[in-house]
Amino acid sequence: MKAPAFWHTGGWPAVALTPASWLWRLGGVLRAATATAYRPAVPLLCVGNVTAGGAGKTPTVLALAAELLARGCRVGLLSRGHGGRLTGPVTVDPEIHTAADVGDEPLLLAALAPTVIARDRAAGARRLEALGVEAIVMDDGLQNPSLAPTLSLLVIDGAAGLGNGSIIPAGPLREPWEAALAKATAVILIGDDPTGITGRVGGQRPVLQARLEPAASAQDLRGRRVFGFAGIGRPEKFRETLESLGAEIAGFRALPDHHRYRPMEVMDLVETAAARGAIPVTTAKDAIRLPSEARAMVTVVEVSLVWRDPAAVSRLLDQWLGIGGTT
Repeated sequence: MKAPAFWHTGGWPAVALTPASWLWRLGGVLRAATATAYRPAVPLLCVGNVTAGGAGKTPTVLALAAELLARGCRVGLLSRGHGGRLTGPVTVDPEIHTAADVGDEPLLLAALAPTVIARDRAAGARRLEALGVEAIVMDDGLQNPSLAPTLSLLVIDGAAGLGNGSIIPAGPLREPWEAALAKATAVILIGDDPTGITGRVGGQRPVLQARLEPAASAQDLRGRRVFGFAGIGRPEKFRETLESLGAEIAGFRALPDHHRYRPMEVMDLVETAAARGAIPVTTAKDAIRLPSEARAMVTVVEVSLVWRDPAAVSRLLDQWLGIGGTT
């Protein structure tokens, strides 16, 4: 799905869809009221958001998992497996699973640590416990009442903010801002804050700031003509990354989040780039969804999350692991 423009600007479509957003909210309230949350025997950290897609949850999960691995902690990662056909619980194996099986994000996660996908998150947590992990980091799930996290982090893209502030389908919010903030132990703000998220938090929760930084290899794109394409929550973020690298953008194609690339479609992208004297470039998340025979034709720009205050993140993890009883 590609986010409609009125999710950011508002206007009559948002007003017309407001009654439908009341039904969305009611469904969430009823789901929470009737669910029985499973509390794993190991610490569970939920990395969630309040908007539909594009906040930066997966890079945050990868950064936190890397920190835990550096501490010697056997961490397991949990995902719904959005975009995949398997319902789980399934332990992701990049050697046999594809994005069509388990989704694109779990394949990125599984390259770092044991990863389980499950539509039933509680069943997924039990699978990870059976694998012997000492801690679980869950990608998404702030609005999922089937698990009781030890700690929850609310990730927000500073540039996008809360959009028009309305609930799906009138706007991008999965639930009211106040409800999401109440669940969070801390807020992760990615990028600058032109939309005033820090002010909205108002000191009610710690705000940990971070940025997405391209890998060193991406510096080779400086001064080169590129044709970019991306099927992520906010494709324009990738275009901004290319601009920040100093690449000359000969064209750019924005596609829906989790877009499944067909072989002929990829060939069209590659041929369009060649016709413009440019190299085709995309994100790591998109590259996983490309047909295997096409990946060598496209340059992938890797990014990672960099904390403004790593010590504050370390203290938060100390608190989380201490609460959960893991040393």
